[in-house]
Amino acid sequence: MSKTDLVAPLSVATDDLTLTVAGVTMPVRSTGDRLFVEVPTLRSAVRVARAVNAVPSGPTRLLTVTDLTTELRVRGRTVAVFGAHTRPGPLARELGIAPAEFRLGGALAAASSGATAAVDHLLTWLR
Repeated sequence: MSKTDLVAPLSVATDDLTLTVAGVTMPVRSTGDRLFVEVPTLRSAVRVARAVNAVPSGPTRLLTVTDLTTELRVRGRTVAVFGAHTRPGPLARELGIAPAEFRLGGALAAASSGATAAVDHLLTWLR
């Protein structure tokens, strides 16, 4: 068996799953070896990431050992990645979310999308 033939030792299938961490409730969907967790705001994404990493041998270690990856997404943009195949950088350490990987581009796009939605909502309300 070649390295490309290897499969993750654990696969997750979801149809209707929600997850609550640090008081934040989030819908989850899966592609089998990757979980996508939709977080409502950037602030709550950082809160969730810090809470997950506060457990020394917790979810991040389990994800790595089982070759699973979890993406925290805000407004459809990936802002943090946990588990297998992550590369935490200095910004992740500064935010206190390492060993998670922080995705600055995703965070900026989510913030921009949130600001645009807020302005649109305000304009609709003013009309």
